[in-house]
Amino acid sequence: MQDGKHVILVIDDDPDIRYALRVVLEGNGYKVAEAATAEDGLKAYKESNPDLLILDLMMEEVDAGVAFVKELRVLGNQAPIYMLSSVGDDLVMSADYAELGLAGVFQKPLDNNTLLTILAAKLKK
Repeated sequence: MQDGKHVILVIDDDPDIRYALRVVLEGNGYKVAEAATAEDGLKAYKESNPDLLILDLMMEEVDAGVAFVKELRVLGNQAPIYMLSSVGDDLVMSADYAELGLAGVFQKPLDNNTLLTILAAKLKK
């Protein structure tokens, strides 16, 4: 938490997605940190100490999101991680997202009400 606000780290290579999430999240009382790559995301993670992460599944490499989650595990991350994916439903059906170290999967295009409801419940805002 920073300045009494939960910090959400958004990592996605699509600047439009990052912008849209920033507008929604900041408009609802969250502080947003962001990055466009897994490498930059790691730096942002260390700098922002986020309360929750929203991470694109496929960024600069097909498995960049999954590799990033594994790296966070090594660092001892305790913040919930939600994967953002256009293949979210397929991922949930074909893999146990909890085994990947995820709290859940958000399907693109993202429904803002669903996002805010889940974040409020997870962060007990």
